[in-house]
Amino acid sequence: MDFATIIGMATAALLMFFAIGPANLAAFVDLPSVYIVLGGSSAATLAAFPASKVLASMGIMKNVFFVNVKSPVEVIKQLVEFAEQARREGILALESRASEIKDDFLKKGLQLAVDGTEPDLIKDILSTDIAFTESRHEEGAKIFDFMGFMAPAFGMMGTSVGLVLMLGNLSDIDSIGPNMAVALITTFYGSVVANMFCIPIVQKLKNYSARELLVKELMLEGIMSLQSGDNPRIVEQKLTSFLEPSLRLSAMKDGKK
Repeated sequence: MDFATIIGMATAALLMFFAIGPANLAAFVDLPSVYIVLGGSSAATLAAFPASKVLASMGIMKNVFFVNVKSPVEVIKQLVEFAEQARREGILALESRASEIKDDFLKKGLQLAVDGTEPDLIKDILSTDIAFTESRHEEGAKIFDFMGFMAPAFGMMGTSVGLVLMLGNLSDIDSIGPNMAVALITTFYGSVVANMFCIPIVQKLKNYSARELLVKELMLEGIMSLQSGDNPRIVEQKLTSFLEPSLRLSAMKDGKK
């Protein structure tokens, strides 16, 4: 579970709550404004994307809170271990290890290498997998990005509606203040939906996507090294070059640069 996401969103909500003040919360509750912002932005999103993609995005959102991205450090250690075994016993010895691997991408790549598939074909198959994974991630992020764009737009539309109703009833002086407040609430709702939820979700999804793609690139490079019979030390040096300097030492087996 990603506690940073939960803490960040909860903190933003609490700060907003205390800034408004419990005694003033009732002034910020307006169901027609909710209908315009949430209903309007949801309907526009459904019109812009296939229904199946929109429904799938609800499942994608759980990835923001429940992270399941493998550690690149652990992946490197595992691949170096495979390289050592392959050097001692031959690459065919890794066939029994494939059944122990839970990651489908790594399992597929290792099986292709063990089966003696041509290096260019292995790289082509796995690179295609990576490209389509990236495309799927982008589609999920685009939906929330679009909602983050539409929510403030519908907030402004709701404000325009409120202002029209207010200006059409200027003869009633007592209604001007409340109507103006209601008109501005839709803008507030749109800003909250976009800046407290949609935009952070998009950024978090992009971050997780980058991490997952990095791990897949590591796996691809490691599998190609296994297939070509590289020395385990060379495999380690190749793979650690993918990492930022602060992580390289922890990924190396002997802990030495």
